[in-house]
Formats: sequence, structure tokens, C-alpha cells
Amino acid sequence: MIKIGIIGDIGSGKSFVAKQFKYPIFNADLEVNKIYKKNRFCFKKLKKKIPKYITSFPVNKKQLGKAILNNANNIKKISDIVHPLVRASMRKFIIKYKKRKIIIFDIPLLLENKLNKKKYILIFVDAKKKDILKRLKKRPNYNGEIVKKLKKFQLSLEIKKKKSNYIIKNNFNKKSIVNNVKLIKNKIINYERSGS
Repeated sequence: MIKIGIIGDIGSGKSFVAKQFKYPIFNADLEVNKIYKKNRFCFKKLKKKIPKYITSFPVNKKQLGKAILNNANNIKKISDIVHPLVRASMRKFIIKYKKRKIIIFDIPLLLENKLNKKKYILIFVDAKKKDILKRLKKRPNYNGEIVKKLKKFQLSLEIKKKKSNYIIKNNFNKKSIVNNVKLIKNKIINYERSGS
């Protein structure tokens, strides 16, 4: 099984790139949303850690946003509760798709949380800052201050780029992304076949 990790800046189009591989995807953001909506254990732990902000179930992302804006240290408190649950979901995902040739991981903190110990092939999605900002501003709950605070807990883009096996330039043109993904996918499959 080939494990591919898609990494890059917030809003760089990682999820769109991941979908173009046409293989099972573990999307950490979607998983976190599910946890907030359905996991009472997570809610209880968050309520205990940041009681001032977490008041009702399901967990309200606006309340989490307020907690982060008021104190950046709350990012770590939230992460310490949520990330082990994401890891557990990730293990189930790997078991579920163990017979597939390729599985894709769309995890913003893949490197930061050291989730890629077992030889992941890393693909960095490279997009222009102005294009990213334009896309982020279209998101319903976009808050520039929260994005800045989250980035402080992430590795720099330069480090992520250096650690990557491949780079996909994202100019937000679907056709060029589809073609680039095809080329990279073929390279990866041929490389694995040759046993290099």
C-alpha cells in the first residue's frame, strides 16, 4: 500500500488536489467536524479544559474560534483532546482500505503531529498567496486572526516544501491540476513497481 500525504498552506487547495487522485481519502478537517458533532467524550473534555467557551453539545466552532482568539494557548488544549481521536479514526481508515493500492491523507498537521513516520510520499501544494487569500475570504467563517494564530503552530512552508517528494503548482485551473496529478500518480506507481 502506498500512502500519500497532501500538505501545503491553509487554503492552498489540498482537498481538491487529493480528490483528483481518485483513491480513498482521509480528510482530517472533515473528521474533526464529525468529532465536534457526534463525540460527547470530546465535548466533555473540551468543556472541562475551556469551560468559559464550550457551553453546549454539539461543539460550536464559533465558540472554539473565540477561545483561540482570546488565548492562542487554547489551540494546544484543543489539539491535545482532538488529535488522539483523529489518530484513532485514521487507524480505522488504514485498516478499512488496506487492500487498496494507494490511500490519500489530507491532513493539515501531518508533519507537525508526526503522523507520517511510516514512509509517506509527500506532495506539497504550492499556490500564490494572493490566490489563497481570495479563496479564504470566500469561506463562511473566515477569520484572518484565527488563521494567523493557527499558522504559528505549523511548520514553515519552506520546511514542508523541502520535506516533500513532489510539488504541485496550484493555479486553481482544474485541467492543469488533473494533468499534474496524473503525471505524479504514474511516477509514484512506476517507482513503487520498480522497487526503487
